Amino acid sequence: MSGLEITSMRAREVLDCRGLPTVQVDVVLAGGARGRADVPSGRSTGSNEAHERRDGGDRFGGFGVRDAVAAVNGEIATALGGFDVSSQRALDAALIELDGTANKGRLGANAVLGVSLAAARAAAAAAGQPLYAHLNGNGHVLPVPLVNLINGGKHASNDLDFQEFIVIPVGADSILEALQISTEVNLALAEILLERYGKSALNTGDEGGYAPAISSPHEALGLLHEAVADAGHGGRFRYGLDCAATHYHDGGNYALAGETRDTEAMIELYRELIRDYDVVTIEDPLDESDFEGFAELTRVSGIQIVGDDLFVTNPERLAEGIEAGAANSLLWKVNQIGTLTEALDAAELAHRSAYTVVVSERSGETEDPIIADLAVALNAGQIKTGAPVRGERTAKYNRLIEIEERLGATAAYPGDVFRAPVAA
Repeated sequence: MSGLEITSMRAREVLDCRGLPTVQVDVVLAGGARGRADVPSGRSTGSNEAHERRDGGDRFGGFGVRDAVAAVNGEIATALGGFDVSSQRALDAALIELDGTANKGRLGANAVLGVSLAAARAAAAAAGQPLYAHLNGNGHVLPVPLVNLINGGKHASNDLDFQEFIVIPVGADSILEALQISTEVNLALAEILLERYGKSALNTGDEGGYAPAISSPHEALGLLHEAVADAGHGGRFRYGLDCAATHYHDGGNYALAGETRDTEAMIELYRELIRDYDVVTIEDPLDESDFEGFAELTRVSGIQIVGDDLFVTNPERLAEGIEAGAANSLLWKVNQIGTLTEALDAAELAHRSAYTVVVSERSGETEDPIIADLAVALNAGQIKTGAPVRGERTAKYNRLIEIEERLGATAAYPGDVFRAPVAA
């Protein structure tokens, strides 16, 4: 025996940051190494994502995951007992074959992914390496955080249709300094919101950003600019949006801030925001099925256009987008596809095709910081994991600080060249 064979596997229900159940999996190897992983969950989801298995009924409002847990502890544990985890690809292929569906709907993507990630961690532990180094011995780029300071859309109870308003600390020299100046901007933003809108404006959304009672994207971006200036960091930030446009698209038009716009009008709006507010990245600006519209906006905008619901970290949908020239960046969420290998394949395809990769959390996160390691392993140069507050968000940021310290002089923080981070 190599010591890398799975000897036991155990899943359980744990709570995510919204107080809803999710799956946690432990994998133990013959040599004694073990790995644990929690599976995140999204609220704003694309229709083509892998299937998250929920129990239904009254328990936990229908959001229980006992069936997914039972799948891990029963069928998956039996099938993978004795499996050698030295090949992540072989393990994930076995999981995909065992499920037998295109969207992992039989066992549940939350069951399958928990095993996939826990096994990867166990293999790294057996090798005596941190996960990022186990996956890529050349992982050294600390990602620039896309810090979501104002929430809207499905992530907040306000009238902002766009889901995230983002500051990007390109003027920092390290991940720690990036978090320092982002926090200072967040503190300045709180003072502005309190003075202008009252205490209720300091309520927060799913990802820790403020949720003021405003509806205009211009107003939200203006607030971010004002906060950056008040914090004394003018010129050190760029700005971004996650529009999640599928959720206010109906019948060919978009209902945005009390107005109805067609695709052409949406593209003109984005060009205006790019020009006036130094927006350098826009995620899901159009409906998830509009490859043609994405291609047009990518062509005329000159900035990073990110496909989330458009691609759902699926290599096949990404290949379709690449052929159409739709977007130029992949939002990378492992739970959208359901295994680590498939997600890594999507990132590889993106990089081969000169698309950037933005590693992302979900709105229903846990304290598991695994995406920090994955971002460094990919040398992605960009990560989205919410505001610099709340444990499920700061766990990722704190892990990046730890990795930066461990890498020492070999660590690179790409700053303003986050779209080409390996050259930094």
